Amino acid sequence: MKRDDKNLITRPPVVVVLGHVDHGKSSLLEAIRDFKITSKESGGITQHIGAYEVEIEDKKITFIDTPGHEAFCAMRSRGAKVADIAILVVAGEEGVKPQTKEAIKCIKEENISAILAINKMDKQEANAQKVKNALAKENFIVEDLGGSIPAVETSATQKTGIKELLEMILLVAEMQNLNTEFNEPAQGVVIETHINEKRGSTATLLVKNGTLKLEDVIITKSACGKIKKMEDFMGNEISEAYSSKPVAVLGFEGLPEVGEHFKVCNSIEEARAHIVSNKSDAKESSEENKDKKILKIIIKTDVLGSLGAIEKMIKDLHQEEIAIQILRSGAGAITEEDVQMAYASGAKIFSFHAVPTSPAANLANQKRIKIFSYDVIYELIDHLKKVMKIEVESEIVRRDLGKLKILKVFRTEKDRQIVGGSVIGGEILNNARIEVFRNDEIIGRGRADQLQKEKKNIEKAVADDEVGILYIGSGKIEEGDILQFFVQEKKKFEF
Repeated sequence: MKRDDKNLITRPPVVVVLGHVDHGKSSLLEAIRDFKITSKESGGITQHIGAYEVEIEDKKITFIDTPGHEAFCAMRSRGAKVADIAILVVAGEEGVKPQTKEAIKCIKEENISAILAINKMDKQEANAQKVKNALAKENFIVEDLGGSIPAVETSATQKTGIKELLEMILLVAEMQNLNTEFNEPAQGVVIETHINEKRGSTATLLVKNGTLKLEDVIITKSACGKIKKMEDFMGNEISEAYSSKPVAVLGFEGLPEVGEHFKVCNSIEEARAHIVSNKSDAKESSEENKDKKILKIIIKTDVLGSLGAIEKMIKDLHQEEIAIQILRSGAGAITEEDVQMAYASGAKIFSFHAVPTSPAANLANQKRIKIFSYDVIYELIDHLKKVMKIEVESEIVRRDLGKLKILKVFRTEKDRQIVGGSVIGGEILNNARIEVFRNDEIIGRGRADQLQKEKKNIEKAVADDEVGILYIGSGKIEEGDILQFFVQEKKKFEF
């Protein structure tokens, strides 16, 4: 990489791989790793840090290894400009699917360059042209149909088309003229976080500009720290990281959130003061949920990148009538403490690629706590929507109808009266519930067993109608009393 007259260097492109579940995103990433990283080198990869680098034609490419476009879009929603190029993976034998469309939407909203990888072309039923035509209907138009998006045919299992895909990435990157200032304090994006029992809080940072150095003080919105150790994606210790380089850092005093921006700060004291200020602002919360029904949940995932995506999607759910309260969330196995909390609080446990420990599984069985486990984020969210709907619609709510002013009492017996009156607002229904008011106080409760107008049975009456009713209930109705009609029904909930 050559430095130009403006103190800029050309930086490697950052690439994210998106597409429908089971279309081969992970297999394609693995094929790229196998193609450019030798077996000996691969053996050195001791942990998943959420990104890796490959080198081709003496040029580097950084791949963001997310669990899918859910995590990528969660980063983007926090204002994180993560990738320069998106590879849309579409299976040649299946074509456009729901998550394909969502990935296209994400690419367009991010306004980044795209490359189409038509995968699984080793299958007999694969049809690249059919895929291109279907994508054109989604306004995702490849070059040979008159658009601007290059397409490459691949087979992750057969390792074909991989070199061509990498060469296409370099070509698209060259056209973007990706430059960066290297002689500045670093700033960038958090792309993965987790807690290691031996190493403590570990975060994978993607440097977007400048140079990150060992012992720099770094800060995000939610965490800060002084870098004690930096490692590349192979686990090798390094002292500096330049733009577009993913690096695992140790030294955060708390765990930053995936998608947060980071920058270098002057001192740890200044960084800590900033974090305290942010936490103080966050405490000014949530009177808005006090009158809502609360659905309590516990979420466990394999990595915090997935957790961030799930929490973002939950935040975006319609919650006008029911609020979701996440009592506990984190990455790692489901523990006895998780199950005990669910039992004590009535919370539901949702798992994404996280399994319970043996003691936790036994306790869940004993306490009859069901753990809802998923391998696809959207399936987890869809089930959560169903649970929300069930919770809301299990609630019985009151709906007030109209009022009847009593003009005459015709007959009084034990627990029943025949009375007549005028509807003074709304409408009243036969078989509706009734509250009897006298001088604004409730003196009886019952229901309308029969409703008549001009000696004919009717089901409802509206304002200004004069009707007679057979009232069954407590209290003795007198002339001048007001009868409030109402019904009780299950609440309806729609997303």
